[in-house]
Amino acid sequence: MYVTHLQCPKCEERYESERLMQLCKCGSPLLVHYDLEKIVSGFTKDDLAGRQANLWRYLEFLPVRDPSNIVSFGEGMTPLLRLDNLSPEVSLANLYMKDESILPTGTFKDRGAAVGVTRAKELGVKVLIMPTNGNAGASWASYSAKAGIHAVIVMPEDAPSITRCEVAITGGSLFLVKGTISDAGKIVRRAVEKFGWFDASTLKEPYRIEGKKTIGLEIAEQLGWKPPDVIIYPTGGGVGLIGIHKAMRELRQIGWICGKLPRMVVVQSTGCAPIVRAWEQKKQESTPWENPHTLAYGITVPKALGDFLVLNAVYETAGCAVAVRDEEILVAHRILASREGRFVCPEGAATLAAVLKLAESGWIQPDEKVVLVNTGSGLKYPETVRAEPPTLMPGDDLPG
Repeated sequence: MYVTHLQCPKCEERYESERLMQLCKCGSPLLVHYDLEKIVSGFTKDDLAGRQANLWRYLEFLPVRDPSNIVSFGEGMTPLLRLDNLSPEVSLANLYMKDESILPTGTFKDRGAAVGVTRAKELGVKVLIMPTNGNAGASWASYSAKAGIHAVIVMPEDAPSITRCEVAITGGSLFLVKGTISDAGKIVRRAVEKFGWFDASTLKEPYRIEGKKTIGLEIAEQLGWKPPDVIIYPTGGGVGLIGIHKAMRELRQIGWICGKLPRMVVVQSTGCAPIVRAWEQKKQESTPWENPHTLAYGITVPKALGDFLVLNAVYETAGCAVAVRDEEILVAHRILASREGRFVCPEGAATLAAVLKLAESGWIQPDEKVVLVNTGSGLKYPETVRAEPPTLMPGDDLPG
């Protein structure tokens, strides 16, 4: 393992990586740091050629002490699809979608769970607890079951039914709360104080980011180590965006990529857009969003713990933040399905809704290389689409 230490991005306090850590003493999330020079002294891009096509191909860049501890379902190396049918309609010559829908539980949450649970196992965790809007809980419960760790999951009562079933069938302890993910988080905090369980809430442990980082590593490799101009990401807690940005910075530091980093674009719903509002006001952190509501359930996060890291990535790359209406998400959802045959999650559709706005305004130029991140499968949100085909009797003929 090439990890040197954990470090706070706010106060710069350092911590040992072999201690079971949550937040910095100042309350900030902690980030994993590596001896990057040592990594590349004996490891090159060519060494990746013969490795399995999953996220563990980047083991040198991941915080695993002993590979025998890895908890894996084969996650990673998801396709980077050219949207050739859609590109002419939006006047973009190089439009791609990083499609996370094929991961084991159907969403990008598997990346963070694979690395986070692996590290929890290495550090001796027996019980973990987390609040979730659904998919993260389902994923962490699945990986925890494989690792022999008991998962306690608290989610809003209107979370998607499929994710609730996933937690239940994998043996996790599921609790529903009348309220938002923030309300679930308050219950989790009290349980952590009372029982001493490991808090796996978003960014309250350092290793979920490292799993999500592999999205960025894959994008860079799939594009021949020539990063795109723009990466558009549906943002709730923002871990994936933070991770992708971290990956690009590390790759540039070791010389595997050159030039400007991709401009990072935050996409949120107008029904819950705290980070967009903070960006518009040129602030470093967001304020809690009152009465959040959107059909893009996974990005319904009133206040993200790592919002300052998300905003820093946007500012550092000259990116932007965009809010889209639910109606625009539904239109984009149908466009992706009817033009490209991809049944994506509402959060993934939100990225196309943002592209339509940014291309029309000229913020994205026609020849720029743009990657949308679809964070999950539309199959996990069956209530988003209503199919009402005509019913035929056995003797009826089809209309012409």
